[in-house]
Amino acid sequence: MSGLLEGKRILITGVITDASIAFHAAKVAQEQGAEVVLTGYGRLSLVQRIAGRLPEPAPVIELDVTDEEHLNSLADRVREHVDGLDGVLHSIGFAPASCLGGGFLDAPWSDVATALEVSAYSMKSLATATLPLLGEGSSIVGMDFDARVAWPSYDWMGVAKAALESTTRYLARELGPKGIRVNLVAAGPVRTMAAKSIPGFTDLVEAGWSDRSPLPWDVDDPTPVAKSICAVLSDWLPKTTGSMIMVDGGVHALGV
Repeated sequence: MSGLLEGKRILITGVITDASIAFHAAKVAQEQGAEVVLTGYGRLSLVQRIAGRLPEPAPVIELDVTDEEHLNSLADRVREHVDGLDGVLHSIGFAPASCLGGGFLDAPWSDVATALEVSAYSMKSLATATLPLLGEGSSIVGMDFDARVAWPSYDWMGVAKAALESTTRYLARELGPKGIRVNLVAAGPVRTMAAKSIPGFTDLVEAGWSDRSPLPWDVDDPTPVAKSICAVLSDWLPKTTGSMIMVDGGVHALGV
């Protein structure tokens, strides 16, 4: 029996550790038949070591989404491993410390600008960099944390995620005529390195999430999110674009 992503070529960004949502998305994608290429930023040797823990070792390409040279050469570097792409996962976000943890009114514009560029504008940057590799029926998926409300400690990263949501809708409009879908998966809290780096996030947001969610929620289990990402990357949502798929146990549907 063939897998959900049998024969698909998928580029996955944002693998930092084997607890990363991106790592688990890569794992599930391989299990479902995809050929996976990873990108890494900074300590590439660490990403390469983590890539070796996948069911099949995956090649790692260096990518700084704020570096024009990296972006301009990305398609050619991906072609060294696969002859095209059927899907791309944008799992990239960063905000300087001043932008997180309760200092919303004090964060300087220079830091806010960094958060917006890396966490939101990069969705457009990655889409245009990979466009020469994408054909009709391909899928771009971004990682979100529901930005319709203001979360404790999330501060300017929440603003960046709101910008990411809007960017996704505009990309869906621009790329739809090419047959390319662009969507977000908005995950509930998962205990990743990124989440741990937000002061107070664990205590204020993770705590009690499973008590509020209609479906049981485990902050230590990224697999439900990874499976949902792979579903959106697959051919089974052929007319879904510009959407935010909620994978949070149902918390988004409830009042206080």
